[in-house]
Amino acid sequence: MTLFRQLSLFAFLLVGLISAAVAADAPATGQLVPVTKSTDAAWLAQAHAAYPLDTCTVSGDKLDSGPMGKPKDYIYSEPGKPDRLIRFCCGDCVSDFKKDPAKYLKILDDAAAKAGAKS
Repeated sequence: MTLFRQLSLFAFLLVGLISAAVAADAPATGQLVPVTKSTDAAWLAQAHAAYPLDTCTVSGDKLDSGPMGKPKDYIYSEPGKPDRLIRFCCGDCVSDFKKDPAKYLKILDDAAAKAGAKS
């Protein structure tokens, strides 16, 4: 193998490693869409049953039909990962979630881990 080919291969591998490292540290890049009537009812029922919080992921307010009204359910989709149900007390919390999804997904993941540890 010529020196040029060796250097080219090395550069290609180095760029790949750097790209993988950057992607690992990248914030969540998913899509948040509201639950609609066309959402798979079986999936939604299972997601509701397994949901680890009875409070809004963002505000911490109770998810009930209190002063904020009925909870707002959304589906968070990330490439290569299963869809996730995210529940909010109001529309304002949806916009806060979109600013830093990784922060709120961690809250949800921590609650799920804690709930799983109790079982």
